[in-house]
Amino acid sequence: MLATMTAPPAAHDFLTRCGWGSAEVRPLAGDASFRRYFRAHRNGRTAVLMDAPPPHETILPFWAVGTHLAAQGVSVPSIYGADAEQGLMLLEDLGDALVVEALAHGASEPDLYAAATDVLAALHAEQPPEALPGLHAPHLLPLYDASRALFEVNLLLDWTWPALTGTEVPEALRAEFTGLWAQALAALDGDPLRLVQMDYHSPNLLWLPERTGLRRIGVLDFQDARRGSAAYDLVSLLQDARRDVPAEIEAAMRARYCAARPDLDAPLFEAAYAFWGAQRATRILGVFVRLHRRDGKPGYLKHIPRMWRL
Repeated sequence: MLATMTAPPAAHDFLTRCGWGSAEVRPLAGDASFRRYFRAHRNGRTAVLMDAPPPHETILPFWAVGTHLAAQGVSVPSIYGADAEQGLMLLEDLGDALVVEALAHGASEPDLYAAATDVLAALHAEQPPEALPGLHAPHLLPLYDASRALFEVNLLLDWTWPALTGTEVPEALRAEFTGLWAQALAALDGDPLRLVQMDYHSPNLLWLPERTGLRRIGVLDFQDARRGSAAYDLVSLLQDARRDVPAEIEAAMRARYCAARPDLDAPLFEAAYAFWGAQRATRILGVFVRLHRRDGKPGYLKHIPRMWRL
Protein backbone atom coordinates (compact mmCIF):
# COMPACT_ATOMS: atom_id res chain seq x y z
CA MET A 1 0.00 0.00 0.00
CA LEU A 2 1.06 3.61 -0.47
CA ALA A 3 2.92 4.99 2.51
CA THR A 4 2.42 8.67 1.77
CA MET A 5 -0.67 10.81 1.49
CA THR A 6 0.99 13.00 -1.15
CA ALA A 7 1.15 10.36 -3.89
CA PRO A 8 -1.55 10.82 -6.57
CA PRO A 9 -4.73 8.75 -6.07
CA ALA A 10 -4.14 6.74 -9.26
CA ALA A 11 -0.62 5.73 -8.25
CA HIS A 12 -1.50 2.50 -6.43
CA ASP A 13 -3.42 1.02 -9.35
CA PHE A 14 -0.65 2.09 -11.72
CA LEU A 15 2.06 0.53 -9.56
CA THR A 16 0.00 -2.65 -9.30
CA ARG A 17 -0.15 -2.88 -13.09
CA CYS A 18 3.62 -2.44 -13.17
CA GLY A 19 4.12 -5.24 -10.62
CA TRP A 20 4.97 -2.80 -7.82
CA GLY A 21 1.64 -2.69 -6.00
CA SER A 22 3.15 -3.73 -2.67
CA ALA A 23 5.79 -1.00 -2.78
CA GLU A 24 6.25 1.59 -0.07
CA VAL A 25 6.28 5.02 -1.70
CA ARG A 26 8.21 7.96 -0.26
CA PRO A 27 8.43 11.47 -1.70
CA LEU A 28 11.54 12.72 -3.42
CA ALA A 29 12.43 16.34 -4.12
CA GLY A 30 10.24 18.05 -6.69
CA ASP A 31 11.38 20.62 -9.22
CA ALA A 32 10.33 23.99 -10.56
CA SER A 33 7.45 22.49 -12.58
CA PHE A 34 4.27 20.66 -11.61
CA ARG A 35 6.10 17.33 -11.77
CA ARG A 36 6.64 15.37 -8.55
CA TYR A 37 8.80 12.35 -7.86
CA PHE A 38 8.55 9.45 -5.42
CA ARG A 39 10.82 6.51 -4.66
CA ALA A 40 9.11 3.12 -4.56
CA HIS A 41 10.67 0.47 -2.26
CA ARG A 42 9.89 -3.21 -2.75
CA ASN A 43 11.81 -6.32 -1.67
CA GLY A 44 15.13 -4.50 -1.52
CA ARG A 45 14.67 -2.86 -4.91
CA THR A 46 13.77 0.71 -5.72
CA ALA A 47 12.22 2.55 -8.63
CA VAL A 48 11.16 6.15 -9.21
CA LEU A 49 7.54 7.14 -9.71
CA MET A 50 7.07 10.29 -11.79
CA ASP A 51 3.80 12.18 -11.39
CA ALA A 52 3.32 14.61 -14.30
CA PRO A 53 -0.32 15.60 -13.81
CA PRO A 54 -2.35 16.55 -16.88
CA PRO A 55 -3.20 19.10 -18.11
CA HIS A 56 -0.19 20.92 -16.65
CA GLU A 57 2.29 18.23 -17.69
CA THR A 58 2.58 15.26 -20.02
CA ILE A 59 4.86 12.22 -19.98
CA LEU A 60 4.90 11.85 -23.77
CA PRO A 61 7.98 14.04 -24.46
CA PHE A 62 9.91 12.32 -21.66
CA TRP A 63 9.15 8.92 -23.20
CA ALA A 64 10.14 9.98 -26.73
CA VAL A 65 13.28 11.95 -25.88
CA GLY A 66 14.43 9.43 -23.28
CA THR A 67 14.08 6.57 -25.74
CA HIS A 68 16.09 8.55 -28.29
CA LEU A 69 18.87 9.38 -25.81
CA ALA A 70 19.08 5.75 -24.68
CA ALA A 71 19.56 4.70 -28.30
CA GLN A 72 22.48 7.15 -28.51
CA GLY A 73 24.19 5.44 -25.58
CA VAL A 74 23.26 7.96 -22.88
CA SER A 75 22.35 6.80 -19.36
CA VAL A 76 18.73 7.80 -18.90
CA PRO A 77 16.27 5.99 -16.62
CA SER A 78 14.80 2.85 -18.18
CA ILE A 79 11.00 3.02 -18.35
CA TYR A 80 9.21 0.22 -16.50
CA GLY A 81 5.69 1.48 -17.14
CA ALA A 82 3.80 4.50 -18.43
CA ASP A 83 0.23 5.80 -18.25
CA ALA A 84 -0.12 8.95 -20.34
CA GLU A 85 -3.75 9.55 -19.33
CA GLN A 86 -2.85 9.70 -15.63
CA GLY A 87 0.56 11.28 -16.21
CA LEU A 88 2.43 8.51 -14.40
CA MET A 89 5.70 6.74 -15.20
CA LEU A 90 7.72 4.15 -13.29
CA LEU A 91 11.41 4.60 -13.95
CA GLU A 92 14.74 2.99 -13.19
CA ASP A 93 16.29 4.43 -10.04
CA LEU A 94 19.74 5.70 -10.98
CA GLY A 95 20.54 6.63 -7.39
CA ASP A 96 21.33 9.84 -5.55
CA ALA A 97 24.80 10.73 -6.83
CA LEU A 98 23.80 14.09 -8.27
CA VAL A 99 26.70 16.35 -9.19
CA VAL A 100 26.78 18.26 -5.90
CA GLU A 101 26.53 15.10 -3.80
CA ALA A 102 29.12 13.26 -5.89
CA LEU A 103 31.61 16.10 -5.57
CA ALA A 104 30.98 16.33 -1.83
CA HIS A 105 31.88 12.64 -1.56
CA GLY A 106 35.18 13.00 -3.39
CA ALA A 107 34.39 12.70 -7.08
CA SER A 108 36.86 14.41 -9.39
CA GLU A 109 35.33 17.65 -10.67
CA PRO A 110 37.39 17.68 -13.90
CA ASP A 111 36.54 14.03 -14.62
CA LEU A 112 32.83 14.55 -13.97
CA TYR A 113 32.60 17.65 -16.15
CA ALA A 114 34.69 16.02 -18.88
CA ALA A 115 32.25 13.11 -19.01
CA ALA A 116 29.26 15.46 -19.10
CA THR A 117 30.88 17.51 -21.88
CA ASP A 118 31.59 14.37 -23.89
CA VAL A 119 27.90 13.43 -23.80
CA LEU A 120 27.00 16.74 -25.42
CA ALA A 121 29.76 16.51 -28.03
CA ALA A 122 28.58 13.04 -29.03
CA LEU A 123 24.92 14.04 -29.21
CA HIS A 124 25.75 17.15 -31.23
CA ALA A 125 27.75 15.29 -33.87
CA GLU A 126 24.61 15.07 -36.03
CA GLN A 127 21.48 17.10 -36.60
CA PRO A 128 18.43 15.80 -34.70
CA PRO A 129 15.37 14.53 -36.54
CA GLU A 130 12.34 16.79 -36.67
CA ALA A 131 10.28 14.10 -34.94
CA LEU A 132 11.05 11.18 -32.64
CA PRO A 133 9.12 7.92 -32.28
CA GLY A 134 6.61 8.40 -29.48
CA LEU A 135 4.52 6.34 -27.09
CA HIS A 136 1.33 6.78 -29.12
CA ALA A 137 2.36 9.05 -32.01
CA PRO A 138 5.52 10.74 -33.32
CA HIS A 139 6.82 13.47 -31.03
CA LEU A 140 7.72 16.67 -32.88
CA LEU A 141 10.84 18.37 -31.54
CA PRO A 142 9.92 22.08 -31.49
CA LEU A 143 12.34 24.75 -32.62
CA TYR A 144 14.04 26.96 -30.07
CA ASP A 145 13.27 29.92 -32.28
CA ALA A 146 13.48 33.70 -31.98
CA SER A 147 9.94 34.11 -30.67
CA ARG A 148 10.62 31.79 -27.74
CA ALA A 149 14.05 33.27 -27.01
CA LEU A 150 12.62 36.80 -26.95
CA PHE A 151 9.63 35.79 -24.84
CA GLU A 152 12.02 34.28 -22.29
CA VAL A 153 14.25 37.33 -21.88
CA ASN A 154 11.12 39.42 -21.29
CA LEU A 155 10.51 37.40 -18.12
CA LEU A 156 13.11 39.67 -16.56
CA LEU A 157 10.88 42.66 -17.31
CA ASP A 158 7.69 40.83 -16.36
CA TRP A 159 8.87 39.70 -12.92
CA THR A 160 12.26 41.04 -11.84
CA TRP A 161 11.71 44.66 -12.89
CA PRO A 162 8.48 45.02 -10.86
CA ALA A 163 10.09 43.26 -7.88
CA LEU A 164 13.01 45.71 -7.90
CA THR A 165 11.19 48.94 -8.76
CA GLY A 166 7.59 48.43 -7.68
CA THR A 167 6.45 49.59 -11.13
CA GLU A 168 5.64 48.04 -14.49
CA VAL A 169 8.27 48.42 -17.18
CA PRO A 170 7.62 51.28 -19.65
CA GLU A 171 6.54 49.94 -23.02
CA ALA A 172 9.15 52.00 -24.87
CA LEU A 173 11.89 50.42 -22.76
CA ARG A 174 10.46 46.95 -23.36
CA ALA A 175 10.47 47.58 -27.10
CA GLU A 176 14.08 48.75 -27.03
CA PHE A 177 15.14 45.81 -24.82
CA THR A 178 13.46 43.24 -27.07
CA GLY A 179 14.82 44.89 -30.21
CA LEU A 180 18.40 44.72 -28.98
CA TRP A 181 18.05 41.03 -28.16
CA ALA A 182 16.56 40.41 -31.60
CA GLN A 183 19.55 42.11 -33.25
CA ALA A 184 21.97 39.97 -31.27
CA LEU A 185 20.12 36.79 -32.15
CA ALA A 186 19.98 37.71 -35.85
CA ALA A 187 23.79 37.77 -35.86
CA LEU A 188 23.72 34.02 -35.20
CA ASP A 189 22.00 33.20 -38.48
CA GLY A 190 23.43 29.93 -39.77
CA ASP A 191 24.01 28.34 -36.36
CA PRO A 192 23.22 24.66 -37.10
CA LEU A 193 20.41 22.92 -35.25
CA ARG A 194 21.21 20.31 -32.63
CA LEU A 195 19.27 18.55 -29.86
CA VAL A 196 18.93 20.97 -26.94
CA GLN A 197 17.88 19.25 -23.71
CA MET A 198 17.22 22.63 -22.00
CA ASP A 199 17.95 21.47 -18.44
CA TYR A 200 21.42 19.93 -18.77
CA HIS A 201 22.89 21.13 -15.47
CA SER A 202 23.92 19.88 -12.05
CA PRO A 203 20.46 19.23 -10.48
CA ASN A 204 19.64 16.82 -13.32
CA LEU A 205 22.96 15.00 -13.79
CA LEU A 206 24.21 11.96 -11.89
CA TRP A 207 27.77 10.65 -11.62
CA LEU A 208 27.85 6.90 -12.37
CA PRO A 209 31.60 6.06 -12.35
CA GLU A 210 30.93 2.33 -12.32
CA ARG A 211 29.72 2.68 -15.91
CA THR A 212 31.92 3.40 -18.91
CA GLY A 213 32.11 5.98 -21.66
CA LEU A 214 29.13 8.26 -22.13
CA ARG A 215 27.12 6.17 -19.69
CA ARG A 216 29.06 7.58 -16.72
CA ILE A 217 26.67 10.54 -16.72
CA GLY A 218 23.06 9.87 -15.80
CA VAL A 219 20.61 12.36 -17.31
CA LEU A 220 17.27 12.89 -15.56
CA ASP A 221 15.46 15.84 -17.14
CA PHE A 222 15.09 16.23 -20.90
CA GLN A 223 11.36 16.33 -21.65
CA ASP A 224 11.56 19.97 -22.79
CA ALA A 225 14.11 19.10 -25.50
CA ARG A 226 14.08 21.19 -28.66
CA ARG A 227 16.07 21.76 -31.82
CA GLY A 228 18.34 24.73 -31.33
CA SER A 229 21.89 25.91 -30.78
CA ALA A 230 24.41 23.37 -29.51
CA ALA A 231 25.90 26.14 -27.39
CA TYR A 232 22.83 26.27 -25.14
CA ASP A 233 23.35 22.98 -23.30
CA LEU A 234 27.09 23.56 -22.93
CA VAL A 235 26.36 26.96 -21.35
CA SER A 236 23.74 25.30 -19.15
CA LEU A 237 26.35 22.86 -17.90
CA LEU A 238 29.25 25.28 -17.45
CA GLN A 239 27.38 28.42 -16.31
CA ASP A 240 25.25 26.55 -13.81
CA ALA A 241 22.43 28.40 -12.07
CA ARG A 242 22.80 26.27 -8.92
CA ARG A 243 26.56 26.07 -8.34
CA ASP A 244 29.73 27.97 -9.20
CA VAL A 245 31.75 26.13 -11.83
CA PRO A 246 35.43 27.16 -11.60
CA ALA A 247 36.51 29.37 -14.50
CA GLU A 248 39.38 27.03 -15.36
CA ILE A 249 36.97 24.10 -15.70
CA GLU A 250 34.62 26.13 -17.90
CA ALA A 251 37.52 27.08 -20.18
CA ALA A 252 38.90 23.53 -20.29
CA MET A 253 35.52 22.00 -21.08
CA ARG A 254 34.78 24.52 -23.81
CA ALA A 255 38.13 23.61 -25.38
CA ARG A 256 37.38 19.90 -24.94
CA TYR A 257 33.99 20.25 -26.60
CA CYS A 258 35.38 22.22 -29.53
CA ALA A 259 38.20 19.69 -30.02
CA ALA A 260 35.59 16.93 -30.28
CA ARG A 261 33.59 18.97 -32.82
CA PRO A 262 35.97 19.74 -35.74
CA ASP A 263 32.87 20.59 -37.79
CA LEU A 264 32.25 23.73 -35.75
CA ASP A 265 32.44 27.23 -37.18
CA ALA A 266 34.56 28.48 -34.26
CA PRO A 267 33.69 32.22 -34.39
CA LEU A 268 29.98 31.44 -34.78
CA PHE A 269 30.09 28.99 -31.89
CA GLU A 270 31.86 31.54 -29.66
CA ALA A 271 29.18 34.11 -30.50
CA ALA A 272 26.42 31.59 -29.83
CA TYR A 273 27.96 30.61 -26.49
CA ALA A 274 28.07 34.27 -25.42
CA PHE A 275 24.53 34.98 -26.60
CA TRP A 276 22.87 31.93 -25.05
CA GLY A 277 24.78 32.40 -21.82
CA ALA A 278 23.38 35.91 -21.51
CA GLN A 279 19.91 34.88 -22.70
CA ARG A 280 19.72 31.97 -20.27
CA ALA A 281 20.85 34.04 -17.28
CA THR A 282 18.30 36.73 -18.13
CA ARG A 283 15.50 34.19 -18.44
CA ILE A 284 16.41 32.49 -15.16
CA LEU A 285 16.46 35.78 -13.28
CA GLY A 286 12.84 36.23 -14.30
CA VAL A 287 11.90 32.63 -13.62
CA PHE A 288 13.38 32.54 -10.11
CA VAL A 289 11.51 35.71 -9.11
CA ARG A 290 8.32 34.26 -10.61
CA LEU A 291 8.78 31.05 -8.64
CA HIS A 292 8.96 33.13 -5.47
CA ARG A 293 6.20 35.64 -6.11
CA ARG A 294 3.68 33.50 -8.00
CA ASP A 295 4.38 29.95 -6.86
CA GLY A 296 5.51 30.47 -3.26
CA LYS A 297 8.95 28.89 -3.80
CA PRO A 298 11.43 31.33 -2.23
CA GLY A 299 14.31 28.83 -2.19
CA TYR A 300 15.38 29.86 -5.67
CA LEU A 301 16.15 33.44 -4.58
CA LYS A 302 19.49 32.36 -3.10
CA HIS A 303 20.76 31.73 -6.63
CA ILE A 304 19.93 35.20 -7.96
CA PRO A 305 23.34 36.80 -7.10
CA ARG A 306 25.02 34.06 -9.13
CA MET A 307 22.76 34.74 -12.10
CA TRP A 308 23.56 38.47 -12.02
CA ARG A 309 27.27 37.61 -12.01
CA LEU A 310 26.79 35.28 -14.99
